[in-house]
Amino acid sequence: MVKGSDLEVGQRVSAYPDRDGSRFGVIVEDFGDAPGQAVIVGTTQIAEPSRRWAVQLDDGSLIFADSADLKPAPTHT
Repeated sequence: MVKGSDLEVGQRVSAYPDRDGSRFGVIVEDFGDAPGQAVIVGTTQIAEPSRRWAVQLDDGSLIFADSADLKPAPTHT
């Protein structure tokens, strides 16, 4: 996969390209490369670690992904 510096807001990407059902969209936000932490209260985890990128998928949904989950989408000429 690509490193975070090879991705940028406004770029068209394929999300989860190495899995069945990869999806296409556009990066809409970069939350930076600081590692996210899960939120745990007592013994209950109430939130997953944060992800670096927000991606607006072609179907209109919004996902959050790490750099390893994205790759630039092929360009059409």
